[in-house]
Amino acid sequence: MKAVMSFCVFISVFLILSSCQGATSGSRVPRTESGVGLDKTNTTLSTMSQNINDECDTVMELSPADRCAFVKNTSDCDMEDGFLNYLDLAFCLLPPNLTPLTITLCIIWLFFLFIILGLTASKFFCPNLSAISTSLHLTHNVAGVTFLALGNGAPDIFSAMAAFSYPHTAGLAIGALFGAGIFVTTVVAGSVALVKPFAVASRPFLRDVIFYMAAVFWTFVILFRGTISLGETLGYLGLYVVYVLTVIISAYIYNRQKYSRNSSIQSDTHYQEFNSSDSSDDDIPCLSGRTNQQEYESEYRPLLPYSESTSHIFLSSLNPVDSRKWRRKPLSWRVLKVVKTPLEVLLLLCIPVVDPDKEDKNWRRPLNCLHLITAPVVCVLTFQSGIYADYLIQGEFPLWLLFLLLGLFLSAIVFCTTTNDEPPSYHPLFALLGFVVSAVLISAAASEVVSVLHMLGVVLSLSNTVLGLTLLAWGNSIGDCFSDITLARQGYPRMAISACFGGIIFNMLFGVGLGCLVQMAKTQSEVQLEPAGLLTWVLAASLGLSLVLSFIIVPLSRFHLGRAYGSFLLAFYGLFLLIALLTEFGKIHLG
Repeated sequence: MKAVMSFCVFISVFLILSSCQGATSGSRVPRTESGVGLDKTNTTLSTMSQNINDECDTVMELSPADRCAFVKNTSDCDMEDGFLNYLDLAFCLLPPNLTPLTITLCIIWLFFLFIILGLTASKFFCPNLSAISTSLHLTHNVAGVTFLALGNGAPDIFSAMAAFSYPHTAGLAIGALFGAGIFVTTVVAGSVALVKPFAVASRPFLRDVIFYMAAVFWTFVILFRGTISLGETLGYLGLYVVYVLTVIISAYIYNRQKYSRNSSIQSDTHYQEFNSSDSSDDDIPCLSGRTNQQEYESEYRPLLPYSESTSHIFLSSLNPVDSRKWRRKPLSWRVLKVVKTPLEVLLLLCIPVVDPDKEDKNWRRPLNCLHLITAPVVCVLTFQSGIYADYLIQGEFPLWLLFLLLGLFLSAIVFCTTTNDEPPSYHPLFALLGFVVSAVLISAAASEVVSVLHMLGVVLSLSNTVLGLTLLAWGNSIGDCFSDITLARQGYPRMAISACFGGIIFNMLFGVGLGCLVQMAKTQSEVQLEPAGLLTWVLAASLGLSLVLSFIIVPLSRFHLGRAYGSFLLAFYGLFLLIALLTEFGKIHLG
């Protein structure tokens, strides 16, 4: 947790210093190659009004006093996605000399957006997906590569879909997906190898690397062409279907082989085989913590049964802080928990959570009845950044009011026909409601993240690609990094390395596939990408090279990931980041 807070402080200081430099000088060369530029000494308001199609990136060439008018009169500065126009806020909210303060507030807001993304995904989206998979009686293999992969990759997927909405922010999606890919396969995998050297499962490792290399190569070809057709978009989704089928079939074959061997060999021989590098991911013990949690709860269970009042159930359901856990945690965890608690309480008021592993399935009658009122209204107000918030049915009746009345009606029925102690038979449907609401909120937060990063790119004269491979990729992957390292420290490095590759395959294929599919549905045409610059090719080549090296080095090492391999991966990422930043600032260029 200290590392997370240090990381946020470092990023904030870096961006604040950069914004101060950009705000005072106003003379950075624009990063686009469209040739559109304005002479800040001769530009007038009338000229800006005539050049309404100018690239918004050129705003930093103007004097601070003219930037607000330029943003208001330039169509390229209109940010249709998101609740706020952050470019308008950056240059028009406060006087020009206070622009760095505005940028600082936006950075703080970005930090809270990442917290909202993480909280919604981990506390609401993933548990409800797990409950849905349990209700559908899915196997662990199917659930792991479908529902749980979607839950773990939700921030990346929705951020990519939001970024693909417009060509000028598609670079954010490409940078974030490639940046997260190289970050996870080098920094996270290298950290796991440093913390706990181990022998990786050979066949699952080769399978994941091959599929990921295929996805990266496909994306590389699309970037080279600059367009994505409907067939190629469906090909992304189809490739993931093939990957899922490969996982299921290979697990089935391996289990059959293991069963036949177990019937003819002794248990000690089986134990040695289980620890070999050729074992499957299915042999890895499941680290869910459910058993320990249940024992922990049973220890504090009252000896005599008693019935809580409705008001007490409601208030206790809204308390996200466990007093027993609070006393054992360090100060840094407590500080971050204090920051997250108001956001978590608001999310608890809007999103139901079903937990099949609890006796009462997490049934909270008063709070769940309130969810029937708040959840539909929140969906209407936040869906597609509030596009239906002011919608009137036949021009007279607000849509949100209709959902509010329907929610009140359903809530009254549920409250009068259920009890506090026993969940109703239709309680699993609340998991579906929680899944929908959390997905809408994640999508809304992801759209805001993309909008804020686009604004920072304009203000700091940074390309969307470098923002995607740094801030967006780090923000979405930092949680995976610490969770995988924790898994390795607890003795489950194979599970951690499997999560490294399995998650990014899903993010790449579904992030590009769904993002482009949604864009095609809006425009009824192929997705056009901005011409890829040198930085994009550096990013794609680095990711491809890291995968090829892992594909060669790991088998040569007999699938043993040691500290030398982990150090190599971390050094590789450091070298990549250095080259990427030098390319972004023009120190490395073609010709």
